[in-house]
Amino acid sequence: MRILYVAQLSPNDTAEYRRAALVRAGHDVSAIDTISYRAKHPLLRKLEFRASIGPDVSRLNHDILAEAERFQPEMVWADKVLWMRPATLDALRARGITTVSYMIDNYFGPRRDPGWRLYAKTIPHYDLHCTQRDVNVVSYRDAGARDVIKIQTAYEPTMQFPADPPYTDARRDRGVSFIGTSYDDRAQTLMRLHAEGLPVVISGGPQHWRGPLGGLYDTLYREGELFRERYREAIWRSQINLSFLTHGNQDEFVHKSFEIAACGGFLLAERSPGHSERFVEDEEAVFFTGYDELAAKVRKYLPDEAARNRIALAGLRRAWSSGYDNDTQVKRILERVQTIRVGRQGRAA
Repeated sequence: MRILYVAQLSPNDTAEYRRAALVRAGHDVSAIDTISYRAKHPLLRKLEFRASIGPDVSRLNHDILAEAERFQPEMVWADKVLWMRPATLDALRARGITTVSYMIDNYFGPRRDPGWRLYAKTIPHYDLHCTQRDVNVVSYRDAGARDVIKIQTAYEPTMQFPADPPYTDARRDRGVSFIGTSYDDRAQTLMRLHAEGLPVVISGGPQHWRGPLGGLYDTLYREGELFRERYREAIWRSQINLSFLTHGNQDEFVHKSFEIAACGGFLLAERSPGHSERFVEDEEAVFFTGYDELAAKVRKYLPDEAARNRIALAGLRRAWSSGYDNDTQVKRILERVQTIRVGRQGRAA
């Protein structure tokens, strides 16, 4: 299948992993990188983001249609594209092109981030919406979506895999490790663990942590923002890998949990139906609800290397045998796209 893939495509974005999965599956993929459509002036860039208006918005939509004319794709995959216009989607559909929106963030959630103005208008115009939440399946349908599929965030098998030979505590220099952002009350939680004498290590974008950690920033934060090989190796070097849900996004599960498991890391994740459906508790991963249980689980498993290694190995096997990878999730979406295309052809006949 010829696929026009529109997304933010830096090497550190998960959208690049999904594009690579399409290529691995044998599809002919042409890509438009939305990063190149950001205004250079910071004030104009902020205005374009918040209002979804401006010359870069127009240029992106023009270039999507121009590339569709040149490349003649059968499908356009828009991966978290906030600047697509309804008229652009209508023009693509008029050419027989199936349009797909892959959105891991939650437009309908309580966080109410800015930048969604155009996206909200496009919901009825896409052929298929891909979302990771049951609650969003209903929300999209209520907003007029033509079709919705629930998918799962996934690990990238070319980038997230176990160490060979596996790390032991002799090589692990990160104790209770969290890699990510400071959403919700994560900073307060991690500072409480530190105050109780537990060896907390935090990595991620410094802009997320400098303010929330305050005077403990230099104590708890290290190694900066970790991507690709550095991210994988930090998981290997961690005795306990923490994974929090983003409650403002109404998450059922998160990328990080599958990535940690796929790397062979010991996963201590926030308990949820989504996590519990995908890992056997205390056999393939360990879960917690609330601070007290988190602290208790950290104290239980931190000194027990054998238990951590056993659970991490079982979690690794579960992740690699159960379709928690990008290739499997992309395949599910393409199967639904094929159903849509066959149905459209039948109606046209």
